[in-house]
Amino acid sequence: MRAARNVRAPRGRAQVGDPRRVPRRGNVPVLEPESRRSPLWDAARARLAALRAAIVRPLDGSPHIRPSEVGVDRVLVGAVLALAAFGIVMVFSSGAVFAAKKYGDSTYFLKRELIYAALGLCAMSLASRIDYSVYRRWAYPLLFVSIMCLAVVLKVGSRAGGAIRWFRLGPLSFQPSELAKFALCVYLASLVARKAETVKVFAVGFLPPLVVTGVMMALLLKQPDLGTAVIFGCVALGLLCVAGTRTSYLILAVLVAAPAGWKFIVSTPFRMRRMLAFLDPWAFRRDVGYQITESLISVGSGGVTGLGLGDGRQKLFFLPEAHTDFILSIVGEELGLLGILFVVGAFSLLVWRGLRASFRARDVFGCYLAFGITTMFGLQALVNIGVVLGSLPTKGLPLPFISYGGTSLVVSLFMAGVLANISARNPEPGEGLEGLLAEVRNRARKVRNRRLADGPRLIIETRPRPAPASAPEDTSAPEA
Repeated sequence: MRAARNVRAPRGRAQVGDPRRVPRRGNVPVLEPESRRSPLWDAARARLAALRAAIVRPLDGSPHIRPSEVGVDRVLVGAVLALAAFGIVMVFSSGAVFAAKKYGDSTYFLKRELIYAALGLCAMSLASRIDYSVYRRWAYPLLFVSIMCLAVVLKVGSRAGGAIRWFRLGPLSFQPSELAKFALCVYLASLVARKAETVKVFAVGFLPPLVVTGVMMALLLKQPDLGTAVIFGCVALGLLCVAGTRTSYLILAVLVAAPAGWKFIVSTPFRMRRMLAFLDPWAFRRDVGYQITESLISVGSGGVTGLGLGDGRQKLFFLPEAHTDFILSIVGEELGLLGILFVVGAFSLLVWRGLRASFRARDVFGCYLAFGITTMFGLQALVNIGVVLGSLPTKGLPLPFISYGGTSLVVSLFMAGVLANISARNPEPGEGLEGLLAEVRNRARKVRNRRLADGPRLIIETRPRPAPASAPEDTSAPEA
């Protein structure tokens, strides 16, 4: 008799000279060349493969981690939710006094912000579940609608603060430039993903996106909204740079835009006064420099830990737009340097995870779309923080997720949901029988990988197999 038992084979390659540890493919033993059986050579190859996998991402779109094993980036979603919750608190703290005087209800802004946040969270949840490849098919219709809204708002929009930027219908308002931000990101991502190498050709891959972006910037300047127009231009140039366009084209675009921008500033009296106030705000303390000087006073009076939440004094009708564009000034006054560092850290985390989602996207369209959305968020936050701290001229840009504003909050949360969907790296959706078969193959691969992770099982014989009985020899003498 012979005894056999099931043992779990150790992970790794078979040892040289060990007849019990022969790798098998099914029931057929697999023999490797002697040159590949060296443990030192195997260790070196494994180390090089791991280093290559950590540094170089495959160009064919295959991810390092299977898409089915990756979920939504919780760090990214957590940063967005933290900023939105922080914004609700600060909107109430900075706008309660103004709301009580103008509307007779100190919670007026808080109630509306809660409604906008609820709508935005629903939009974010929906966008995180819709595969982002859908937006590629709707890039041009979305772009057309955005451009038409930017043009129509100049005729029928309502004026506030010297600018025509909103459609108003009773208590509701809509700012088309917020929709245009998402439309521009989708259009540019779709265009550069389709152009591929032709993006290096000036007339084919570089000029068309700049022309479309220029049209949107011109409509924004008519409102006027110089800050958003500049961000649109920066996002377009950034995406073209990442897509691989020639550096000389980018330098040429900057050299052409810089004199035109300066001419636009100099030819407009109030923008020229803002530029002078930026250079020396205290010289225009009672004029165009009033807002920036009050902002600096607010931030400076907060110190390291602040005066306490709700105890700020600049919101008592000293600082204009305390609950919108300059809400960070109230953060600095009431929560101090720690509050500002929290905002900067949350946006830095958002930008980092957004770029991480871009680099790990399953296709080039997702890569460019995530990069565009992340750049849009980062530039808006950077410009707003720079304006509040006096490092940039005054611009009417809200702080994403924090400043009061319904359209801005809803659209920003929706774009964050799209970014979360890209970070999940879900497999491309199938349709009909093909999608069903893809799902079955995906589940079968999971089961197969789970079995292989347990290691192969070998049957090892503990006793030598007995020799087969041989036929008896014929020892009889031959017949005569």
